This record gives sequence, structure tokens and C-alpha cells, in this order.
Amino acid sequence: MRRILLFVALAAISQTLVFCQKQTVVEIETVYGNMEFILYDDTPQHRDNFIKLADEGFYDGSLFHRVINEFMIQGGDPNSKGASSDAFLGDGGPGYQLEAEILYPKHFHKKGALSAARQGDQVNPLKKSSGSQFYIVQGKVFTVEELDQMELMSSERKRQQIMMKYANPYRNELIGMQQANDREGFEALMAEIMKMAAPEIDSLKPMHIPEEQRAVYTTLGGVPHLDGDYTVFGELISGMDVLDKIAGAETNEMDRPLEDIVIKVKVKKK
Repeated sequence: MRRILLFVALAAISQTLVFCQKQTVVEIETVYGNMEFILYDDTPQHRDNFIKLADEGFYDGSLFHRVINEFMIQGGDPNSKGASSDAFLGDGGPGYQLEAEILYPKHFHKKGALSAARQGDQVNPLKKSSGSQFYIVQGKVFTVEELDQMELMSSERKRQQIMMKYANPYRNELIGMQQANDREGFEALMAEIMKMAAPEIDSLKPMHIPEEQRAVYTTLGGVPHLDGDYTVFGELISGMDVLDKIAGAETNEMDRPLEDIVIKVKVKKK
């Protein structure tokens, strides 16, 4: 079975290499080495924006400011240029957002996926992308059993997120009832909140990871739980070892590398 999955994964990778001959190639230079990516033509807003910013030198001198091993490395915050070691990073951008171009399941969060960072759903329900910040997936290799469990847990996590969204406007009221030991009032308000949230919860579709993706996640690896929620607009074609080195860098409590990882981005082929 694992041999079949490996064959499917290799077939998907070889298909990428064929297509990359016609697609835009960009390079990110770092002290750890260089990484090359293709930008997808079917996410044109993100492709053209990344090319524009790279050509303008927008990214040059900025940092990979957020690094989490077995998850991803994130960059593209202009405020990270020359930032002090205690600076809070992650809020900077060019002053605009991009409309989401989420093409799941065609593009998914396999290892090496180039994706757009964004604000959370509570303040960004349309899943609009940051105008400049991006992340590169490292992730990990999953077992079939882990993917099965992820599918089961996904729906429950989304139900909880929906409930929190509807309960948040009543947070202070609920806390007040708990402090006053008003159990009857608390339960009545929670029942009303559940009633408001029910249509959205009922419309949830259970997570299903297709076999083609399972083949990749159980061989190459990635981060399946992000699928369908963020725009994936490119992928790594050279420098996977560089990705692993950066992801393994020592970081502080804010996930910022202790030693700055400065980047330079250039377009190699359009």
C-alpha cells in the first residue's frame, strides 16, 4: 500500500516539474542557501502581486520572522527590516489585502507549498490574504491513522470555532452570570446562542482528505489542517534542504529566530 502511495506522490511531483517549465520561477536567497519556487498561473492576483513586490525590492532585507519546526516558515513583513530583537512582528504589509484564490483540493498544503498569510476568520471572514506576507510549508509526514483522526477532529474544531464566534458578543454577559452563579440565565443564553449558530454548524461539510493528497501527506508531508482556508499560490521546486534548515533554527518565545534570517527575492523567469 505504501508503495502505491509513494508512486502517486512521485507522479504528482513529476507533473509539477513538467508544468514549471511554463510558469514563473522566483528565488528566495538566505544565508542558509537559496530556494526556488514556481508561482501558479491559476492564482493570478497572488502571482502578479508577488512578482510586482519582488521586482520593486519590497522583500529585500526583510526577515523570516516566524519559524515553527514541523509547521512553516513565514516572511514578508516590511516592518521586520532592521527590527530590534524585541520588536513585535507580523502586522506589517503594503497597505492592502488580496482577494482569496483558494483552489482546494487542486492546491493544498504539502511540504514546500507557498501560501499567503492572513488575518483570522473572526476579523476576516472572506479569508482575504495579506498583501505581502507569505509562508512556506514544512509540516511533517503523517500516518494513515493520523489523517483519519484529523478528519474526525476537524468537524468538532470547526463547530467550536463557530460557537465561539456567536458567543463572543455575549462574553461579558456570560462571565457575569457565572460570577453571579446565575445558572438558569447562563443556560438560557447559551441555548439562544446555540440556536443562532445551528444553521452554520449544520451546513458544515466533514473534512475529507482525497487519496491523492493522502499519498503526498504520508510520504512528502505537509500541514493538512490548513487546507481550504488559505490561498496556496506556488510551490518549492529547489532547496528543500534549505527549508528544513531554516525551520530548524533556534527561536524565541515569539517564534522569531534568534539570529536574523534575512531574505532577498528575485524573479528568475516570467
